Amino acid sequence: MSTRLADRRPMPVRIVLMGFLAVWLVVAAFPFLWTLWGSFKVEGDFFSKADWMNALTGPLTLAETGARTTLDGYEGAWIQEEFWRAALNTLIVVVAVVCISLTFGTLGGYALSRSTYRYAFWLLLVALVFRAMPPITLVSGYLPPFFQWNLWGHLPTAIIVLVAINQPFTLWMLTAFFRNIPKDLDESAMVDGCSRFQAFRHVIIPVMWPGVITTGLFSFLLAYNDFAVTAMLLSKENQTMVPKIASFLGTTQTKGNVMFAVSSVVSVTAPLFLLVLFFQRQIVSGLTAGAVKG
Repeated sequence: MSTRLADRRPMPVRIVLMGFLAVWLVVAAFPFLWTLWGSFKVEGDFFSKADWMNALTGPLTLAETGARTTLDGYEGAWIQEEFWRAALNTLIVVVAVVCISLTFGTLGGYALSRSTYRYAFWLLLVALVFRAMPPITLVSGYLPPFFQWNLWGHLPTAIIVLVAINQPFTLWMLTAFFRNIPKDLDESAMVDGCSRFQAFRHVIIPVMWPGVITTGLFSFLLAYNDFAVTAMLLSKENQTMVPKIASFLGTTQTKGNVMFAVSSVVSVTAPLFLLVLFFQRQIVSGLTAGAVKG
């Protein structure tokens, strides 16, 4: 009876590996945990120059609010500064970018993966060149027509540019996934009476679902975490969450704005943890599906 490789390792090696893993987890998680804890303090405690222990014990927080912790940072950010509006704008932008990118990416990726013409390779190569370009170059190219047509500052402008930046990546990734699916599935479906699109919809997409979810998550992260595009193309009223956090940090002379930023950072980061935890199996299966020939 064979034993697992981990069980064959000497005990000292296993202790060292576990210790290294524990240290790595602490180092990786510490910034977020420290920010999470600090978001329930006042600025004088969390950024205390007299004693860093004030961030743990919260003497000024107790003196100002009557408790060791406070939700003033969250209340000020979400209600006073209307961070909820930035969250709603982010949701609109992210949903639109993911839906548009996946729609064109799945159709284009499937067509390129099944094409026998040489232009498919050159189209992917051109897409790769555009993906390698700095996003700021696309922004500068879109600005003149946006100003001329009086579109600057509205959410559709950011959606258009983010889709343009993200589309080459989705096209490449989904093409690779489609190529790992045998063409026999398409042919069998069409022999049974399906059209090309029906075979794509009813046969290929269910098999491709892990790859679609993985690509959609990466598209989501690109739109969710973007700063350069949304900061340049959106007006103050239509800001998404990341530029809104930067606006808090840009006015540190105003009391409470730094803690608004800290609370907003926690609010932005927490959904990402939940998203990755919820879709971790789909992410792993989607990434491995692209590396294994079907």
